[in-house]
Amino acid sequence: METRVAIIGIIVEDSGSVEKLNSILHDYAEYIIGRMGLPYRQKGINIISIAIDAPQDIISALSGKLGKLPGVSTKVLYSKVTGKAKKEVADEATR
Repeated sequence: METRVAIIGIIVEDSGSVEKLNSILHDYAEYIIGRMGLPYRQKGINIISIAIDAPQDIISALSGKLGKLPGVSTKVLYSKVTGKAKKEVADEATR
């Protein structure tokens, strides 16, 4: 299965959603390359960037789940780079 590299931009305006947000991200940990979170105290929000390498449907599902949380907004930016899933690459290496 083909994977895509993307950035998910997340704005958190309701700190009550942070625990659930972290739980959802944990569920997708195998696809996440890295994460950067910035508290913007003057505005009372948190800004989070997630770098991810996953099939497009997985990226869309993650962004959708996060965007349904109260006070959470998401946007996805896709790279033009595509590739095989990690499991497919590993399977080819053992042949």
